[in-house]
Amino acid sequence: MLQTPDAKDCADHCAKTAQFVLYSHPDFLLTLKPAGVSFHTEEDEPGFVARVKAATGEAGLHPVHRLDRITSGLVLFARHADAAREFGRMFEAGEISKCYLALSDYKPSKKQGWIKGAMLKARGGSWRLSREGDLRAATQFFAFSAGDGLRLFVLRPLTGRTHQLRVALKSLSAPILGDARYGGSPADRGYLHAYALRFTWQNVCFDFLERPIEGELFARIADQLTGKPWLLPWPDA
Repeated sequence: MLQTPDAKDCADHCAKTAQFVLYSHPDFLLTLKPAGVSFHTEEDEPGFVARVKAATGEAGLHPVHRLDRITSGLVLFARHADAAREFGRMFEAGEISKCYLALSDYKPSKKQGWIKGAMLKARGGSWRLSREGDLRAATQFFAFSAGDGLRLFVLRPLTGRTHQLRVALKSLSAPILGDARYGGSPADRGYLHAYALRFTWQNVCFDFLERPIEGELFARIADQLTGKPWLLPWPDA
């Protein structure tokens, strides 16, 4: 016999979904990943993908990109295989723009420009930048004073390599706060946040911004985390 869920079940489901889902489209979901949560399940700890699938009841969701454990912010899920293929193509073609926010308590070696190089594996699962190699990475950035010895970075990756932004800031002598792997000072979280996502889908332009909601230092500079990063004068190649 078909059983209709009661109001409490519906409310519980909506509450769980609201934890993660910011925007729902027939072809995709836009979600918000917390800091400190692995993207995929590790041992007995459910990963972010598993949590979103459980909260929404959509087992067929396809994550279009991923975030590191320390990173919070926007994650796009395709709701069916055709959408997943198209979003994958768009990422490869550079048709989806992403911007991140990061904090460091070190002064960078330069205030804006490009960080380019080859990503090479280092010890213990870390990566480093090199002049030579096939796995190229490119990131545009601006650095601003955020007061109290902090530097706010707006980062625009043009490639999608593992640990790319964390390695990029390390290469500027300004490791991300809370990123112990790459020499960042201790903090209450890893201060890297996927802030903005922009793309055109079925002739409609989607422009998403989501400020970080976790972290004492992000809260302290909340009034500086405004405006669309696409309007910055990004450096030419």
